[in-house]
Amino acid sequence: MNRLKKVGIIGSGHVGSHCALTLISQGIVDDIKLVDIHKQKAISQALDCMDTLSFLPHRVKVSAGDYEDLGDRDIIIISIGTIDNVSKDRLGELKVSLEIVNSFIPKVMKSGFKGYFVVISNPVDIITYYVQKLSGLPHNKVIGTGTGLDSARLKRILSTELDIDASSIQAFMLGEHGNSQFACFSNTYIQGKKLNDFIEENKKDYPDFNYNMVESQTREAGWNIYVGKNSTEFGIAYTCCEIIKAIYHNERKILAVSGYLQGEYGYYDIYTGVPAIIGKNGIEKIIELSLDSIEQDKLKASVEIIRKHIILGKEYIK
Repeated sequence: MNRLKKVGIIGSGHVGSHCALTLISQGIVDDIKLVDIHKQKAISQALDCMDTLSFLPHRVKVSAGDYEDLGDRDIIIISIGTIDNVSKDRLGELKVSLEIVNSFIPKVMKSGFKGYFVVISNPVDIITYYVQKLSGLPHNKVIGTGTGLDSARLKRILSTELDIDASSIQAFMLGEHGNSQFACFSNTYIQGKKLNDFIEENKKDYPDFNYNMVESQTREAGWNIYVGKNSTEFGIAYTCCEIIKAIYHNERKILAVSGYLQGEYGYYDIYTGVPAIIGKNGIEKIIELSLDSIEQDKLKASVEIIRKHIILGKEYIK
């Protein structure tokens, strides 16, 4: 008999609930445990998910629980927090998110959990760093969604601008999942051809293509969505589930995640958005892209912002 695939989700709001629904609708898992500070909310979300049972590809159990019930989970998603819609800066969520994470990680580890954390909560690079420190799990087993969603947004915007299907585009946003993220255009390809070569060879089709505009639209994409619905949920749920699927099926898929750097790109002891091979061992290898001088400067600035807020975070978990 095959072992059941069990996932826990801490935080049952817009993001957590859509992670659950995406996991079950794609047939990725067999058992989901929802945990939320508002217990009735977790119960209601679980029941709502279970109402889809007759339409699912296979039987799935979804239930509410507490931190002590997560010891047998293979993977735990962390999707707690609030959105700072005043400053339009995810760094403004640091204090609240870090205090909440600090309150439950010891309880989760006391339950016997030895699996993988997939962190969504913002500011995700800093929160992922502290989840690893608080849990003591190996760095490859603590993964942030990082610039995974941003990279998908970049491909979506390029797809619109170029009228090319997004699946034919390879593109990454790098650095902080925040205002200092940047598009790695030097490593952007349209079905194997470098973006700048593609644009140059097709000038008549794209006379007004603007790299800065594409990067800016990508950076602002989340806030533009938030303005209309007070949340973002669908894209990040799929981003998270791609990571989980890659782990369960040992896909060794290259995804943009918040990964721990140990000399890659010249940085140490920091989580930031970079492409990585994701497989049965979590982050199996950081992919080090060759950056041009402008991109190197942008990555340096982004890393400095993350490191500054890691230091600031120490004040919130005393």
